[in-house]
Amino acid sequence: MDEETVERVRAAVRAIPPGETASYGEIADRCGLRSARLVGRILAEDGHDLPWHRVLRADGTCAPHIAQEQSARLRAEGVLLVDGRLPRRSPRRS
Repeated sequence: MDEETVERVRAAVRAIPPGETASYGEIADRCGLRSARLVGRILAEDGHDLPWHRVLRADGTCAPHIAQEQSARLRAEGVLLVDGRLPRRSPRRS
């Protein structure tokens, strides 16, 4: 994978404010990538200095191998998971 792609992903993850989350797919979309898995791979290989804990799976859950640390970091920022999942926001009504 090229350095430009890695830097786009890193910038998108850095841009997630404390107390907010994004999915791997949302990051992929923001970076013009076809694969959410590529975002996960980049974070696994080169994301230790990023707020990686703010990136969740599409269903609002943490990756199993990092779930305990990820949920603790999110909790410290005020993001509470319910039964291991980010609660879905109710749709806005006009």
